[in-house]
Formats: sequence, C-alpha cells, structure tokens
Amino acid sequence: MRFWPAQPPSLRNSIDRYSTETANVVCSLLPFMAADMGLKQPERLLEMFAGQPQAMRVSYYPPCRQAGKVIGLSPHTDVCTMTLLLHVNDVQGLQIRRDDGKWLAVDPLDGALIVSIGDIFEILSNGRYRSVEHRAMVHPDKERISVAMFHLPCPTITVGPVPELIEGSANARYKSTGYAQFIEHFFTTKLDGRRSNLEYYRI
Repeated sequence: MRFWPAQPPSLRNSIDRYSTETANVVCSLLPFMAADMGLKQPERLLEMFAGQPQAMRVSYYPPCRQAGKVIGLSPHTDVCTMTLLLHVNDVQGLQIRRDDGKWLAVDPLDGALIVSIGDIFEILSNGRYRSVEHRAMVHPDKERISVAMFHLPCPTITVGPVPELIEGSANARYKSTGYAQFIEHFFTTKLDGRRSNLEYYRI
C-alpha cells in the first residue's frame, strides 16, 4: 500500500477494499464453475488461486470527434483467469465479438460488474469456457472511465488443462506450459484478437 499515492486521501483504502470485494466475488464464482466442469475435487481448482493475485487497470477514454475512425483498445483477449469490469460512468464503449464475427456493444448497467473469461481459464477448462475477445471504442463527445480487475492464478502453476478433465477418452486441446512462459508469450505478441495468444497453445 505504501506505493499508492497519498492523494486523494481516500484512494488507498478505497482501492484496498475494492480489491478485497472483487476477490470475494471470484471466490464465490469458482466453486460453481468447477462444478459446471464436472470436477469431482473442486478444491484442486481453488488451490490454483490461493492468495488471489490481482492486477488493476483504470482506463480513461477522452471524447474524440472522429470516434468512427479510431479504437480505444485493439481487439484482444485477457491473459488472466477472469476479469471483473466496472463501468464508472454510463458511457458505452465495450464491445465483444460474437461467434459470427460481428461486434456486440455491451451496455453498462449501474452498479453491475461485467465478468469475462481470460485465456488461462479457457486452457484450464480445456475449452469448456472460452476467453472473450473484446475491444474498447471511444465516444464522440463523452468521456468514458472503466476499472478492470484481472484475477490471476498462483505463479507456480502449470498453465494447461486440469488433469481431471483429460482423463480417460478426453483429449487435451491445449499444450501445457509454465506460468512465467505463458505470461511472457502473451506480452511479446501483438494484440490480435484470439489469434494472438491462444492459437499458439492449441493442439
């Protein structure tokens, strides 16, 4: 906390509390997702997220008169397990790509969190959950502010399908790799939708 700015005075405590509460949301979701995947030992999945590593990004998109010609953030998927996004104001800007390739605008709901799956969870689930390709657009005359909280696994895990999901006749759909190597590969590739990272690990 000592690295956070002291001004405004409420910032440190607000961020700390928000971090704790979003971690609680993820802790509530993971057991249901483990059950949905058919894991007989959901605690093995939960152990991968002990300590709940997080990263946070606050984004400010100023108004742009040529909004139709620019993109606030290029199409990409998140490298993390799960992202919780909060629209700070009611300006629409988030878009997700549907299976048919068309972009769908996500309207902000007051007080709601948008939960999206990241690359790591797609691989852990062996493709049962798909990471969400998305982009951010700008508004011609309104500013947009969003807060994204990225939830990560423990840095000691192997990023690969959960062993229980590939037992018997089930085949692994993704290669396994070390967490550090996975993160490094993500940040050394160009943001290019789902192709930029996931296709490299697909079998």
